[in-house]
Amino acid sequence: MYYLYHIPGKKIGVTRDLNTRVTLMQGYKKNEYEVLDQSDDIDYISNREIELQQSYGYKKDRTLYKNLFKSNMNINPTEQTSTFPVPLNKLKGHLMDNIGLEWDTPQGYKFEITKNNVAWIVQNAQTSMYNDNRCYIYNKAFYEAYFNPQHNPQEESWNQNERFELIRKWATERGIYDKGDSRTQYVKLMEEAGELAQALLNKDPYEVKDAIGDMVVVLTNLAALEGMTIENCIDSAYNQIKNRKGIMSNGTFVKEQL
Repeated sequence: MYYLYHIPGKKIGVTRDLNTRVTLMQGYKKNEYEVLDQSDDIDYISNREIELQQSYGYKKDRTLYKNLFKSNMNINPTEQTSTFPVPLNKLKGHLMDNIGLEWDTPQGYKFEITKNNVAWIVQNAQTSMYNDNRCYIYNKAFYEAYFNPQHNPQEESWNQNERFELIRKWATERGIYDKGDSRTQYVKLMEEAGELAQALLNKDPYEVKDAIGDMVVVLTNLAALEGMTIENCIDSAYNQIKNRKGIMSNGTFVKEQL
């Protein structure tokens, strides 16, 4: 589905993901923009965007959205890399607008842009040394991170609560709650945090994923040993931060001081 959104006084645009494109990337809350139209017909929505830009008095896009969508993600795969024909600072938006796009590489990898791997692509993409308006990723690294069946088996799909229940069931069967204690779980958490730090330094997405998962397991068990549930801990934390205001500084969110 394509959404035609309007940020009053700013612009009219099209996206397939309002939350990522308008809220996360451009910083506008839901009450600060409106959806003027939506359709799964890219021809209709492309023409409608130009019509509304003109009627609202905004500068019209030079290229129809459908043409931008089709041409700007003509990915060029080689034996080593896959190159995106957009500059690094615009890559995320174009990726989000091309969810589901697939391509093959000369060594036989079959890739697809998904919501799950967009962040990895953006984090690992590098500007081409030949053209600042192009960027690339290494095929093998992308394959190992998301497409290697040995690293990424097709796992069962559970909802959030079922995942935590399965962890607690696993821990109960192994006597962690009967014979373990919070201090040993804390030590275990620090060990996993160290592995995560090493994985981040090595830019190893598989180990990053594994370490994050291990830390969630340990935190689930630590909460249980303290007579709590991980779900309640998450809810409590979210209730504290959901209305928090602040600014980004040096890559960190700094809350507003009252």
